[in-house]
Amino acid sequence: MDASVYHQAAEWAAEQFGLEAHSVLGVMQRHWETEFGGWWALRSLGDEQVFWQDYAARLAAGLGLRAEQGTALVAQFPYHAFMKPAPQARRVLLELRRRGLKTGVLSNTLPDIWPTLQAIGVADVVDVALSSCLLGVHKPEAEVFLLAAQALEAEPAAVLFLDDKLENVSAARAVGMRAELVDLSGQAEGAIWELEGVLALV
Repeated sequence: MDASVYHQAAEWAAEQFGLEAHSVLGVMQRHWETEFGGWWALRSLGDEQVFWQDYAARLAAGLGLRAEQGTALVAQFPYHAFMKPAPQARRVLLELRRRGLKTGVLSNTLPDIWPTLQAIGVADVVDVALSSCLLGVHKPEAEVFLLAAQALEAEPAAVLFLDDKLENVSAARAVGMRAELVDLSGQAEGAIWELEGVLALV
């Protein structure tokens, strides 16, 4: 998540609705923390649309605004606006494509994953994008990795899976995938610290 976007959203709401930016910032952050994971059971784009409508209404109530003002705030700063790409992501994806390899994204996220990929500038270099909500199973459940391999038209053993959570890496290995932990903070020993390190593995 790009924390700076929270500040932009708070300043926008303060200007538009006559609120105090610092207060808006606090309410927005607490609201997301409260609502986080509420999308876990969503299974369609329609479900997601209803979720965001309800989300906006509850955010408006927390800010003392009308429901339509909450809708305007969420429309101006949608979920994907808060996302930012991992360093080197696009460069690595382009190189993998140049080598003739198929790439995919498997994310525990809301049904519509493509706006996020577009927002971070990698949608055009990803072959398969899978939302756990649409699949109906989430990482680290074994089935989700098998579905990902199927979507890539590959056997699990032919897939190199990367994740920043060790439990997901372990689960991918358990179904036969090659899997590596990614830790861009450079703290986890044995992990990939820079995405360009992936290129040496394929």
